Amino acid sequence: MQEDRIQDLENDDLYEHYKFVATDGQVPLRVDKFLMNFIENATRNKIQQAAKAGNILVNEVAVKSNYKVKPKDVVRVVLAYPPHENLLVAENIPLNIVYEDEEVIVVNKPPGMVVHPGHGNYSGTLVNGLIYHIENLPKNSNERPGLVHRIDKDTSGLLVVAKTEYAMAHLSKQFFDKTTERLYYALVWGNVEEDQGTIRGHIGRSLRDRMQMDVYPDGEHGKPAVTHFRVIERFTYVTLVECKLETGRTHQIRAHFKHIGHTLFNDERYGGDQILKGTTFSKYKQFVENCFKELPRQALHAKTLGFIHPTTGKLLQFNTEIPDDIENCLEKWRRYSKNSIENSEE
Repeated sequence: MQEDRIQDLENDDLYEHYKFVATDGQVPLRVDKFLMNFIENATRNKIQQAAKAGNILVNEVAVKSNYKVKPKDVVRVVLAYPPHENLLVAENIPLNIVYEDEEVIVVNKPPGMVVHPGHGNYSGTLVNGLIYHIENLPKNSNERPGLVHRIDKDTSGLLVVAKTEYAMAHLSKQFFDKTTERLYYALVWGNVEEDQGTIRGHIGRSLRDRMQMDVYPDGEHGKPAVTHFRVIERFTYVTLVECKLETGRTHQIRAHFKHIGHTLFNDERYGGDQILKGTTFSKYKQFVENCFKELPRQALHAKTLGFIHPTTGKLLQFNTEIPDDIENCLEKWRRYSKNSIENSEE
């Protein structure tokens, strides 16, 4: 019966929607729970229905939802229609274009905008707006038009997009060779004691929560990651830092700063939406909650971007202002910090 099902799968016109490889440290876990950790917004019932229909494969064999995933298992979700993100629709979305020529376009992405379509976000993305603005964008290895790098939905700031195949190859190599310049501003919990420093540690998918990234000892898990930082301003219980990326791993700044005990301010996924430093006074709690309302996302902005132009060979550098939501939050902390110092001196 199982062999018949495999034969059917080979003959059906099925499309891969998700593919995950279990790590060496994977503990036995039901495949429905495993996929819930990976697929954002998925429900256990939907995953179980997919398994019942034979749409969940482990090592190319259809499995039931109670199958226990083991280290190095290859888990795939296949369906009879292509992924929504492959059915790209051009949308007339206003884009904040910082620079554009025949080869590249630089965009200042607002917070809340997803970069490319994916599960639960099939429209309203930066890519939907780009393909409306520019015809025939080249696709990268993941079939995503124009993209050579990305930033998270709730991170604001600069992105460069390739308009030609040559620009795509040239820019991709720059990011691979780590020759681009990327500076981020981040507001983090706690007083970062060092004026400047470097955070090193392999970054890989968390074994506890697949929506998070964790930092691991060298060679144990994940990929090498290096973040350089310097303190810009201190506000008693939080610190504004400038981060220079030497590598570009998923959630790199967010994971690295949590690892050293300075989670990003209001970073819900990593626990920064809780009061991690400060007093127990109710007034302080209200103050922080007001800051969260002013800045309803992680306090992270891709402020500066530099790269070599693919055809002219010239270094292009772009810089953006800190967006209003972060600036307004910083101003609140400036006033709070100043009042705290003045009160302590009385």
